[in-house]
Order: sequence, then C-alpha cells, then structure tokens
Amino acid sequence: MNFNEYQHAALQTADYPEKGRNLIYPALGLAGEAGEVVDKIKKYWRNDGITAGEQLTDEQRHELVRELGDLEWYCAALSSELGVPLELVAEVNIKKLQDRRARGVIKSEGDNR
Repeated sequence: MNFNEYQHAALQTADYPEKGRNLIYPALGLAGEAGEVVDKIKKYWRNDGITAGEQLTDEQRHELVRELGDLEWYCAALSSELGVPLELVAEVNIKKLQDRRARGVIKSEGDNR
C-alpha cells in the first residue's frame, strides 16, 4: 500500500465535524496520538529500562505500531484537509531533509535552515 492508497482508505473511516473544512480536529488528534506514543515509551523506559527497539517485547512493539497507525491516520486526515495527497507530504519532507544534509545543517536549529 502506498501513501495515497492509505490516505484514501483511511478517509473512508473519517467521521468528524465539518470533515473537509476542519483543520482543528485532525491537528488535535495528531497531537494527542503523538502524546500516546511518547507516554508508552516513557513507561517502557521507567518500568523496564527500555531505551531501544530491540529491547521491546512483541506485545510492546505491537502496541507502538498500533499507536503509530493512529498517528498516520491523523496525518492522512490533516493532509486531506490541506487538500494535498499524503505522498506529497512525504516527498516534500524527504527533499527538505536531503537539502539540509547536502548543506550540512541537518543537526542545526530552526525550521528554515
């Protein structure tokens, strides 16, 4: 499945107020799901000393994959609200990172480096 196929399939399950004219819902969902991912990792670290992927149990890994999927869903919804395909978001991001690497500023600070 490619990004655009995922976006199309994900939007078949989208049901929120003013879908198609609502940046707020998917943006808040994205932040909330990111928090859930971070919170799970924090608890794995606190409770089990886990700091690397290879230390995760299969169940822990599966839980994180499920949460990452929720994050991806909100990315797809927000991209749709912006009127852009998710594949374009991925392409723009890779081009930005490649440009930063080529200019030696990938570890620098600031959005527009």
